[in-house]
Amino acid sequence: MPGPFVVPVHGDLDLPAKVDVVVIGGGIIGCSTALELAERGMTVALCEKGGIGHEQSSRNWGWVRITRRDPREVPLMAEALRIWPDLAKRTGRDLGYTRAGVAFACATDTEFEEHERWLENLKDYQIDSRMVSGPEFRELFPGTEMDVKGALFTAVDGRAEPQQAAPAIAEAARDRGVHVLTECAVRGIQTSAGHVSGVVTERGEIACEQVVLAGGAWSSLFARNTGLRLPQLKVKNSVIRTKPLQGGPESAIWSNGFSIRKRMDGGYTVADGFRNIVDIVPDSFRYFKDFLPALGSQWKSLMLSFGGRFLDEVRVPNSWSMDEASPFEYCRVLDPKPSFTLQDKALQNLRRAFPVFEKAEVAQRWAGAIDVTPDAIPVISGVDDIPGFFIATGFSGHGFGIGPAAGRLAADLVCARAPVVDPAPYRFNRFSDGSKIEIISGF
Repeated sequence: MPGPFVVPVHGDLDLPAKVDVVVIGGGIIGCSTALELAERGMTVALCEKGGIGHEQSSRNWGWVRITRRDPREVPLMAEALRIWPDLAKRTGRDLGYTRAGVAFACATDTEFEEHERWLENLKDYQIDSRMVSGPEFRELFPGTEMDVKGALFTAVDGRAEPQQAAPAIAEAARDRGVHVLTECAVRGIQTSAGHVSGVVTERGEIACEQVVLAGGAWSSLFARNTGLRLPQLKVKNSVIRTKPLQGGPESAIWSNGFSIRKRMDGGYTVADGFRNIVDIVPDSFRYFKDFLPALGSQWKSLMLSFGGRFLDEVRVPNSWSMDEASPFEYCRVLDPKPSFTLQDKALQNLRRAFPVFEKAEVAQRWAGAIDVTPDAIPVISGVDDIPGFFIATGFSGHGFGIGPAAGRLAADLVCARAPVVDPAPYRFNRFSDGSKIEIISGF
């Protein structure tokens, strides 16, 4: 089933012989990192095995939110909220960004109290976020028939168009001199005296002193071939796009039964607000111990599935040489089949909550593979064992909104500048240095 239409970005024909930094992955994280580095005067090659933004960066919900973030992500997301309003001017392109608010509905008193406690995470920030009562919720969302105790509402949260954002940032990076290389998989990195000295792509070699791996769901496999253990799994989320509809809510809403956000075209993005599918694959066993705490705390929201995906990944080699085709050349785009069951249930719940959606027509269905870490926060970090190698991955479904700030932090680390936020929570070695991996559920 084809994924969403993404604004096309035509890759450069010529491969540069040498740059300062190679960024692997043309999603919003990689594109944002490339743009930040170019604006600091560095020469950059952005290498994408398929097309810019063709995987999860174009398949997500399109939310730009600080609401209900993991507390460890709040400082970085606060920076993202400062970046997003200026991105259209900075890139010279429309990303569809608007501040329209996000509401997390509370069906019970317990949920209301939990959301209220979460608000303490914003006490040091000048952010308009507050609890609203049930009657206030119905005033904010006229026409709703949701029976809620209230909601956590953040007016400065917003939305943007995933199919436009990464391409816009990539083109802006190219305007600043970045080599944008599509259909150009990186097979591996080269080192000299233990330090990064270049990469080998399917089209040839590029000399460089630093590499940023921003490969999303593919990052763990790439790292494994480099001799690194990066615990990361894929989680599938299924999305519906409706045709334009009059009378629906302007603000985005999350609830246990559905999540929605309005689109630029007047339609809506609709998804299950609670459940995701986890395919059982070889990595499920490889990283079983890493993810066991998360499975224990999140089991109600995870639907385990055993099927064809297992056989697909059994066939994928765990290592390969630089002079042979890599797995990234055999699968350019992850395009998982969506769950019609979850999609239809979400749409049914939405129609109960907002009768206006009885008239909503489904325009398209798709799914995306979310790159998830054991503690559900990203890795944005240098790799101690390979000087010059950096990783920015594992955004666990939170990557779109936080992407521009994640790119800024990654660029800070590459340039050895004072980081925009404390990078300690996102360090790669937290999975190997004996640190306790904390699961903060409900985010």
